[in-house]
Amino acid sequence: MESDYDDLVKIFANTTDETLMHQLFEEMFTSGEQKDFALRWNLMKDLYRGLPQREIAANHGISLCKITRGSKILKQKGSYCRKILSDRYDDHLHI
Repeated sequence: MESDYDDLVKIFANTTDETLMHQLFEEMFTSGEQKDFALRWNLMKDLYRGLPQREIAANHGISLCKITRGSKILKQKGSYCRKILSDRYDDHLHI
């Protein structure tokens, strides 16, 4: 039996239109939750660029715990987040 989480993942994976994805996020998540997603992505980009964790915490007004989690994810072998960041930013241009 498919879990609700699996069902949601499939819905996201099958939503390939950017406008529809925006609509889905707006309908599913509060503006605060959307901001949390964006913040998480920004801190992952900052970590990938090599910014110090304390600087990231100060810049975004967040705890080191959130940043440490992101750092651990980027260090994991096979991390999809790291792959995405590498594919997007390893052309040595600044983010």
